[in-house]
Amino acid sequence: MFVDNPIINSPFEEPTRFWEYREGQPVLAEGRRPAGFYLKARTRGPQVALLEEEFVPLEQVNAIRERVRAWRARGYPGVTPITRQLLNHWNDPERERKLFFCQREAAETLIWLVEAPPAERQGIEIPKDNTLTRYACKMATGSGKTVVMGMVIAWQVLNKLANPQDRRFSDAVLLVCPNLTIRERLQVLLPWKPKNYYDKFDLVPRGFMERLQQGKFEITNWHLFQPKDDSRSRSVVQRGVERGAAFCRRVLKELGSKQNILVINDEAHHAYRPAPLPEEMRAGLSAEEIAQREEATVWVSGLDTIHQERGINFCADFSATPFYIKGSGYDEGAPFPWVVSDFGLVDAIESGIVKIPRVPVDDDSGALIPKYFRLWEYINQQLPASERQTARRRAKPESVLREAEGALATLASEWKRTFEEFQKANSPVPPVLIVVCDNTDLAKLVHEHIARGNVLSELANRSGQEVTFRIDTKLLAEAESAQEGETRQEAAEWLRRTVDTVGKTEWDGEGDPPGKNIRCVVSVGMLSEGWDAQNVTQILGLRAFGSQLLCEQVVGRGLRRMNYDDFSEPEYVDVYGVPFEVIPIKKKPIGRSGGEKVSTLVRALPERKHLEITFPRVEGYIFDVRQRIRLNLEKMPYLTIDPTHEPTEVVAKPAVGYRVGRPDRLGPGAEVLHDRNPFHREKRLQAVVYEIAAEVTGRLKDKRQDWVARHLLFPQVLAMVWEYLEERVVVVDRETPLEEIALLRYKERIIERLSQAIEPDVASGEQPILPVIERFRPLGSTSEVLFRTVRPTVGTTKSHISHVVLDAPSWEHSVAHHLESAPEVVAYARNDHLDFTIPYEWEGVRHEYRPDYIVRWQGPDRALINVILEVKGFESERDRQKAVAAERWVRAVNYHGEFGRWVYCVCRHPHRVREQITEAIRAAGFR
Repeated sequence: MFVDNPIINSPFEEPTRFWEYREGQPVLAEGRRPAGFYLKARTRGPQVALLEEEFVPLEQVNAIRERVRAWRARGYPGVTPITRQLLNHWNDPERERKLFFCQREAAETLIWLVEAPPAERQGIEIPKDNTLTRYACKMATGSGKTVVMGMVIAWQVLNKLANPQDRRFSDAVLLVCPNLTIRERLQVLLPWKPKNYYDKFDLVPRGFMERLQQGKFEITNWHLFQPKDDSRSRSVVQRGVERGAAFCRRVLKELGSKQNILVINDEAHHAYRPAPLPEEMRAGLSAEEIAQREEATVWVSGLDTIHQERGINFCADFSATPFYIKGSGYDEGAPFPWVVSDFGLVDAIESGIVKIPRVPVDDDSGALIPKYFRLWEYINQQLPASERQTARRRAKPESVLREAEGALATLASEWKRTFEEFQKANSPVPPVLIVVCDNTDLAKLVHEHIARGNVLSELANRSGQEVTFRIDTKLLAEAESAQEGETRQEAAEWLRRTVDTVGKTEWDGEGDPPGKNIRCVVSVGMLSEGWDAQNVTQILGLRAFGSQLLCEQVVGRGLRRMNYDDFSEPEYVDVYGVPFEVIPIKKKPIGRSGGEKVSTLVRALPERKHLEITFPRVEGYIFDVRQRIRLNLEKMPYLTIDPTHEPTEVVAKPAVGYRVGRPDRLGPGAEVLHDRNPFHREKRLQAVVYEIAAEVTGRLKDKRQDWVARHLLFPQVLAMVWEYLEERVVVVDRETPLEEIALLRYKERIIERLSQAIEPDVASGEQPILPVIERFRPLGSTSEVLFRTVRPTVGTTKSHISHVVLDAPSWEHSVAHHLESAPEVVAYARNDHLDFTIPYEWEGVRHEYRPDYIVRWQGPDRALINVILEVKGFESERDRQKAVAAERWVRAVNYHGEFGRWVYCVCRHPHRVREQITEAIRAAGFR
């Protein structure tokens, strides 16, 4: 019988069924899902079919799982009396507060590895990490790994106190974590604390708490493992780099002189031993990947020092994703070899322990893959080449928001429905929408858009009431990494406190927690680990997700349940833009071919900063109008509002089981229909029209003109907006309201078309135009050039950039030679990776023209002129269109007056480049 419910197991018993996809069909399989991961082939050719992905079992974990199950069934032979009492207590069917099966199994696995008779463990060899014994327990976010840490601590400390000579046990515990937030959360593992987990979850039998408090405990974050070095200080006494004994005295001050220490690594995927990388591979790492390698090195080196000085019994590692990451030097997604137990996210979902991610599986756009599923990929496909994300530049923030606003408005509309349900239930906290952005510029723009009420009034910030909150990652990192006794900026600390208390009704400060009423969090990357808000109900990803590990980590921020009384009742988190498929994915490395060409590093040279060339980034033009204006409506194109451009309905469904390939409507769980009706109700048509008219009026004026002229223009523009809507806007689906024009996708197109079509109502004379400059990237610069190439190059002396790349070696080399020798040339730059573009239209489509060079030329009067140089032999009709666009660019920028003087020059003969630039400057009226 087909069971249409994602939750198919009890959280308190070992799973007996699991959802499996066979040839794309969901099947309810009997038994327990084997532990493993998916292997995805990579080739240099076209991407392989997703069906070629192969499941790779974790043989060691599966073998241990079977041994532990049999050992459990026989009554745990070989354990100490203390351990038996604890196991009986944890497994007692009459317990008021039952422990999850995954919690009991993780603790049992560690006990089995330490206490089971040797015959039980025969054939099981856990590889050491250098000299460290490490056991990793993989547990899904929200499945209660902190409780398991408490169980392990109680087992170890109580046994050691009962048998002081038994070196299998430790009564000195060091807990290491990645940040201050988690360090504070782990205080619940100190048995003398009022709200400790031993009492809250009944982890030790009656009468054992007093003994447990005799243990020694130290909780720290890895930053403390950075060795001290005072060799550069001005102190009279300089000790130099901190030695091992001094390091241990500082780091283990709460443990005294204790040896044979039990180490618990929380979020242990940060604690690995990076593999050596060749220099060329290191050069290709991002700043984030370099920082992760450094963190891992400091963390593991600190453990090595403690092990050498005091001895580490073993490390119990806990993580939802104990896998090597990109930049580690190992295969991305490969599991740590010391993983011993596995209860992953899919298992937790099927047991009802966590919320179920609900992802788009269909929409009314007609696309094979729903547009909001792989949102970042879809956005980049929609953007013109000049605005797209590349290896050298980020996508233009305004364009990303324009393309993403439909998804944001739809998900925010679903948030509003959830908000109304929370209000009906008298919830003390609101639901939370998380927006995870690619970079700080995008986060700032998205935050402004939401906080101003442009999406929903309920998400608007008002004086004294901040409900939409942006995380400043720099300040947050400063607060999270601070060591005890250091001074932290108050703003950074308050930021961290606000983040930590989202969804909380109690905290250790005065009054309400600062994050209690937060409704929307806009972050860069993802929220810090340890962030355990239970009221997250929607997540929007506006960034690339290169691996399913990152998908799980981001989705993990919204997995904690609100209700822990009835686990058979599913809870959901709606997720757009996080392509949640198979977790995790390991990729086969690309095979290297022989005979690779030697590459050249082309870069801006710091010592030639005086040769830097800057240029304005122009994205369009507007007429510099005065008072009377006119609009030729007949020449304006129609605007079509069509679901194929922007979905108006999205079908979302639970993501259950390990699914490979595109999402579809098959599988367990109820479908829900998402639309933008709440967004439409707020965006009244008349208000949107006024906003459009105000924006167009603002674009038609520049800062030198007064409000009187603006006052005269607005009524004229307002009438033109209504006229355009009535005559030129076509709604394909009759069910779609005209309020869809409130979306930036349509709104900006209307603004752009009207801004370009409205002209001064004058009898004759050239109409002056002004450039529209990009908001977040107003200036480009040669200082941004940094890339490698295998194309031929020639070195420079008059350029900020080290080399000129020769695509056509004969004429390009000739031009570079003549520019180097011309006395009037102060500096020049080849437009390669410089990203200097001029917008133009060809056959009704917008394109980007990239001239060959920018030259800074000094005239006889010592004045500097910027020359846009194009070298052409044959000229096509399209080339002539580019020249017209370049002349328009020059006219607008020169009229603006704040970016210097510019000239456009087409050179037909490379050896006459000096002569032809001189002629172009003279023709432009410059001397």
